[in-house]
Amino acid sequence: MAKNRVCVDFELVLTNDILLHKTKLKTVNNQVSKSSANVFIIHGDNELLLVVQVTVKGKICIMNSQWDLTMSRDCFLLGSSQVPLMFSYHHPDVSGFTDFVKAVNPSKYPEDTFLAEVWFLSFNCSDSESDCGTWKNCAYDASLDWLPRHVLDMALSVDSYNIYKAMYTVAHALHEIILHQAEVQNMGNKKETVPTLAQLHALLKDIQFHNPAGDQVIWDETRKLEAAYDIVNIWNFPQGLHLEVKVGTFSPYAHQLSLSEEMIQWTIASTEPPRSVCSISCGPGFRKAPQEGKAVCCFDCIPCSENQVANGTDMEQCVKCPDHQYANPQRNQCLLRAASFLAYGEPLGMALVSMALGLSTITAVVLGVFVKHHNTPIVKANNQALSYILLISLSFCSLCSLLFIGRPNSVTCILQQTTFGVIFTVAVSAVLAKTVTVILAFNVTSPGRRMRWLLVSGAPKFIIPICTLIQVTLCGIWLGTSPPFIDTDTHSEHGHLIILCNKGSLTAFYCVLGYLGSLALASFTVAFLARNLPDTFNEAKFLTFSMLVFCSVWLTFLPVYHSAKGKVMVAVEVFSILASSTGLLGYIFIPKCYIILIKPERNCLHGFREKRH
Repeated sequence: MAKNRVCVDFELVLTNDILLHKTKLKTVNNQVSKSSANVFIIHGDNELLLVVQVTVKGKICIMNSQWDLTMSRDCFLLGSSQVPLMFSYHHPDVSGFTDFVKAVNPSKYPEDTFLAEVWFLSFNCSDSESDCGTWKNCAYDASLDWLPRHVLDMALSVDSYNIYKAMYTVAHALHEIILHQAEVQNMGNKKETVPTLAQLHALLKDIQFHNPAGDQVIWDETRKLEAAYDIVNIWNFPQGLHLEVKVGTFSPYAHQLSLSEEMIQWTIASTEPPRSVCSISCGPGFRKAPQEGKAVCCFDCIPCSENQVANGTDMEQCVKCPDHQYANPQRNQCLLRAASFLAYGEPLGMALVSMALGLSTITAVVLGVFVKHHNTPIVKANNQALSYILLISLSFCSLCSLLFIGRPNSVTCILQQTTFGVIFTVAVSAVLAKTVTVILAFNVTSPGRRMRWLLVSGAPKFIIPICTLIQVTLCGIWLGTSPPFIDTDTHSEHGHLIILCNKGSLTAFYCVLGYLGSLALASFTVAFLARNLPDTFNEAKFLTFSMLVFCSVWLTFLPVYHSAKGKVMVAVEVFSILASSTGLLGYIFIPKCYIILIKPERNCLHGFREKRH
């Protein structure tokens, strides 16, 4: 049964004397009644049948053919309660047997007391004490053929056929012995001998023949033929009518079971085969979880975990989908993930691209205004060269954000962080140089001071290449040890395969970001200390506010960046780049452009002095 995936709830071996042990019988009854099984396979003899009629109420009984159901009709023929199916040994019809049964009567066999009893009970006859062959109150042509089929089946039973084969076997054996003796006598030995039981037994072991019914008979256990079976269903419709109906066969040679389900009378109330399972089958998307302490076929159906599927019935384990696939909501199929990245064509990508191009254009316009009005006092007073470097770097800062948009590749992954780090270092170091220049300019009040020499020699301009060289060195170490590379994220968005750039070495990334933050903090500190210098040529206040915005943006960026996932994380970094660039451009250059373009009367030394007074 286990080999053929049949689950057995329990197994009982009952002895014929179990009726004498009422306590044990009660235990058996309780075990059977509590079982969730609806099908019981019973193998036994007629004596054991008395036990079964107590135990299996309302169940389907599959039995061997040795049982005489007429002995327990009240047990098995309850219509809607029992459905007996018997595996009956298949045997051919014996020619003339039915005609013999129809013609038999007690007058032909007066010595057969069993036949006389059957006749008396079946036809309500009485026998004459003076003449056993004369029967009163019986029809002259009375025959066993008159009896209903559920009282007497005219077909040859299995037991009768086995007797039939045995008698023919003995006859064949005796015939062989007699032939052998005849041959011996013909050879000159005139002595007649009576066959012994030993001779008969030795011959029976090796005998092989076909009986008159056409069935092959072999008594050797080593050459025993596999038995074929007829599957018989007991009909009880209407109530009390006992009919054995052949509904299928089993062939041992082909190992094939044929069953006509439409012929089986299951119960009065149902035409569908009943189910006898501990648990219903787990459909696709579920796996079996055994129930502790119960049979192996008793289980719970547990839904598959995330990104796992079960595409069959009664799956023991769920199967994990490959990284490039994901499980559908029903958990019964792996679907191909759609590639996802911050694309130019989607609304978020288009908005960021528009902002980057717009900011770069504005920066270029401001640079053009400064170049065009390079001879004006306000442009000269704020160090033309540093302003040009800062504006150019801010324009590239805006454009470098475009490297983060679109499908990542090996080149863009390497350029994203390194370009961002180097260009922003140039911009922040330019702000630091402008701030230092302002401080030096306002502290040169008398000739001969050392600060005057620093200002005249252009020492603040060396801040930019030195700071940039340090950042370039850090980036070089980063690329030489663990550079960024293309990676995929399968967890952030359901059903999507996010293509992104892995930072490679997070330590190197935070070193680049930390160095940039240190420069920004230094620029903010220096500008804050110089904010109270005279206003005529002082842009320290604007530099302070610009660096305050810059630092605020990147301090906010860190927690937001780490909490974001997928392409939102990329969008946060792009937005931080654009926001910090806007802060630098807005607070440092927009006020100057306002004076140059809107208030040109103030773009002179006289105007500054009037504003100061």
